[in-house]
Amino acid sequence: MSYETIAVLMFAGMVFLMLTGQRVFAMIGAVAAASALALYGNASAELPFNAAFKLFSWHALLTLPLFVFMGHMMSKSGIAEELYQMMHVWFGKLPGGLALGTVFLMVIISAINGLSVAGLAIGSAIALPEMLRRGYDKALITGVVQGGSTLGILLPPSVVMVLFAVIARQPVSDLWLAGVFPGLIMAVIFAAYVWIRCKVNPSLAPKLSDEELAMPLVDKLKLLRAGIIPVLIFVVMIGLFVTGYTSLLESAAVGAVSAILAAAWKGRLSFALLNETARETMSVTALFMWVILGALAFSSVFDGIGAVRAIENVFINNWELSPWAVILLMQASFIVMGMFLDDTAMLVIVAPLYIPLVAQLDLGIDNQMIWFGILYTMTCQIAYISPPFGYNLFLMRGLAPKEITLIDIYKSIWPFVIMIILTIGLLMTFPQIATWLPSQFRG
Repeated sequence: MSYETIAVLMFAGMVFLMLTGQRVFAMIGAVAAASALALYGNASAELPFNAAFKLFSWHALLTLPLFVFMGHMMSKSGIAEELYQMMHVWFGKLPGGLALGTVFLMVIISAINGLSVAGLAIGSAIALPEMLRRGYDKALITGVVQGGSTLGILLPPSVVMVLFAVIARQPVSDLWLAGVFPGLIMAVIFAAYVWIRCKVNPSLAPKLSDEELAMPLVDKLKLLRAGIIPVLIFVVMIGLFVTGYTSLLESAAVGAVSAILAAAWKGRLSFALLNETARETMSVTALFMWVILGALAFSSVFDGIGAVRAIENVFINNWELSPWAVILLMQASFIVMGMFLDDTAMLVIVAPLYIPLVAQLDLGIDNQMIWFGILYTMTCQIAYISPPFGYNLFLMRGLAPKEITLIDIYKSIWPFVIMIILTIGLLMTFPQIATWLPSQFRG
């Protein structure tokens, strides 16, 4: 049997097992173990141990539980709820004001969390009931919460980028910096879409009452204090890191400790809060660690049989595809996979196949792997909200008020999928959107 056939069987076997709905890391590890035993015999027993030691030597992974802890602590201590109240008042006079405020709330939540799930949970629990009560269109606001929550994996401190950096051996700081402008551009596009739709069709977003709009300026300024804590934590954490005063791990620790202090300052810190946050942090971290371990074992076998070279030979020599055609083919495959898999599963599948191949392509782009990391992350945003099995779609169904049906959820996401694709097109046309800031930082 040729190595190309073995590679195809490994890939097909992994995809088939994932479709059974079992744990991602177990399916990946099973394919890696079976392939290693078939190819190398008993000598392959060292493979998972080598992968484990490699995993434990990556210091960047130590930031993962700290960022997850910080996000959960800020969410469960009620700071996000106060943020929404501030947005509610300050954006109330604009067409679709509450929906616009929700978009910017998602940007702030993203900047203190790094996960999509937290933004979705906060938006579903706080923003959706409030906008429904005021008569906002169900499809519009559901799309705003789902689309806005995906910014959590694009803006720093993105946890998905930490995983990509570990597997692709790229600096996490460069990936974070590269995601800033694409993330902000996408947020502006989302906000422009909401404003234009509500301006053209005011019935989608009824205005606030006269009593709410007549709030004295002094009271409005007091509400601004709700945004000081999360913004201050983000500025201190990222500022110390990019200026070189702290390492990535130390900055993550600063963020986690700052979140605890913020909860204490608000008078909401308790043993129950710490216990619940710690348990959820351990659950998320353990899941990610197992997935990466399985991915490393799979990649070791996949690389060992020369599969990457075989794929490169097929794309470049046999099919005679240009480098940009290869990138477009990869993007198409991301979107198809995203309809059935989450971002972690996608990364595990594509890492052994695409990352080495992208490194060999001559696209004429500085920081090419960093640029591709942002491209991959933005496609993961589509994966989160793509029917039929987008992760956020089912999470939204479980979290949303009963008035919002699954049909409403499916209808709501298409404009946001199109806007994300538009932003991806901008990034492919103008790679400097992602590469300029990391290059300036290094300079």
